[in-house]
Amino acid sequence: MFLLLAIVLLFLAYIYTTRNHDYWIKRGVKHDTPLPLFGNHFRNVFAIKSLTAIANEMYKKYPDEKVVGYFTGVTPNLIIRDPDIARDILNVHFDHFYPRGLGRDHKKEPLMGNLFNVDGDTWKLLRARLTPAFTTAKLKAMFPLIIKCAEKLDKLGKDIVNKGGDFDARELMARFTTEFIGACGFGIEMDTINNENSMFREIGKNVFKRSLRDVFLFGIWELFPEVRGMVTIMEKDGENVFIDLITKIFQQRNFKSSGRNDFIDLLLDLAAKGRITGDSIEHKEADGTPKKVEMDMDLNCLIAQVFVFFAAGFETSSSATSYTLLELALNPEIQRKIQDEIDQVLLKHDNKLCYDSVAEMTLLDKAFKESMRLFPSVATLHRDCAKQYTIKELGLTIDPGVKIIIPIQALQTDEKYFDNPDVFMIDRVIKEDATRQKYIYMPFGEGPRSCIGARLGQMQSLAGLAAVLHKFSVEPGKKTQRKLKINHRLNVIQGVVDGIPLKLKLRDK
Repeated sequence: MFLLLAIVLLFLAYIYTTRNHDYWIKRGVKHDTPLPLFGNHFRNVFAIKSLTAIANEMYKKYPDEKVVGYFTGVTPNLIIRDPDIARDILNVHFDHFYPRGLGRDHKKEPLMGNLFNVDGDTWKLLRARLTPAFTTAKLKAMFPLIIKCAEKLDKLGKDIVNKGGDFDARELMARFTTEFIGACGFGIEMDTINNENSMFREIGKNVFKRSLRDVFLFGIWELFPEVRGMVTIMEKDGENVFIDLITKIFQQRNFKSSGRNDFIDLLLDLAAKGRITGDSIEHKEADGTPKKVEMDMDLNCLIAQVFVFFAAGFETSSSATSYTLLELALNPEIQRKIQDEIDQVLLKHDNKLCYDSVAEMTLLDKAFKESMRLFPSVATLHRDCAKQYTIKELGLTIDPGVKIIIPIQALQTDEKYFDNPDVFMIDRVIKEDATRQKYIYMPFGEGPRSCIGARLGQMQSLAGLAAVLHKFSVEPGKKTQRKLKINHRLNVIQGVVDGIPLKLKLRDK
């Protein structure tokens, strides 16, 4: 009897954990055979392969397909290989794909109530209210704070040289970007650049560090959508430290702008405008017009936006700038050309970094963008299908709940679009017409959910790179590796194991 019961239970478990695995077979979409319970997601659940690595692998495995199927447990995913389909999903038919589908409950995890994570009307209203915080005028007003942080790199660079020159570019630029976030975000002089053990650097490390506990909980969260409401991933201690810190900063300013022109000031100015109102992206009236919706920017909402400014700002920029330094160390002729341009531009501006001088450094800008092509900080874009949608060129209809993965690193390193795609070339041309180019190269995303802070992140990154390269040169060190060792525990952003070791030298001008 017991054996029979066990067989029945195993059979029912098999049926339950494979119940949707014929989804892509029915629609004629090529895919790897899914496993019971895991689907195709086994390697990611156990941190053997990051989602970026898996998406890149699937992109290359099916070179003749415009889309490829994938399963996270029983949830069907569609990997997009075609730029035109990517354009329709990200922009043209955005109303069908407005959710990112990250699914975190910001009532239980308050810091997840940020612009990157929320969906639907909350996202739409927040995006409309926050967009004015990133205008050119606001960036120029904030730029002196960026320059103050960049200038601190000079002392640290000389200390590194005096100790032999070996350094971790990933750590150096993370300390710079954390310092920047402190000054431009919180109005705090963190001195993270000169203090490798600063509290803020530790907070930054912990935001993207995934322990075995985190890996386990993410696995449960992804494989069993039914229990997501019961799973909280962010550790409460770290969450409370951040919430208490930002609350005190708001209180010190009496919840009013202080005139520093930092992100806290910008948020307080926006919150002072009162309730956010707008047209719903989720709900319509009987006549088909959007319903009117509204929300308040309460304290939890404000803190969540500061959190994503901190987390996304320091991690993506430090990743992009350190990888740029790696490529320049491996390409010294390009590095010298960029340094000559930096010298010439700064001569016109009293040898001082400023918004206008950084904007004139076109070769540095090209090098940064080429680095983002080869190694984008965020290498996959994610959307959820919100309502039934047909990809007309394929005659393929997908249902609400299907997850979309756009593997931007795979697109950006495809020889179909780039000659010698693995080679660092700052004067590179995409082999496509202008209307498709931005859906082949999109390190900051595209469409209404593209990165709202892209220009700020780029200007901050260029300022940091210019500050380093004006005074120093980078070279390969004894431990430098051309091919980085990827941290497969990370999914949202790309991380590397053992940093990016390089050698720093004073320039001989």
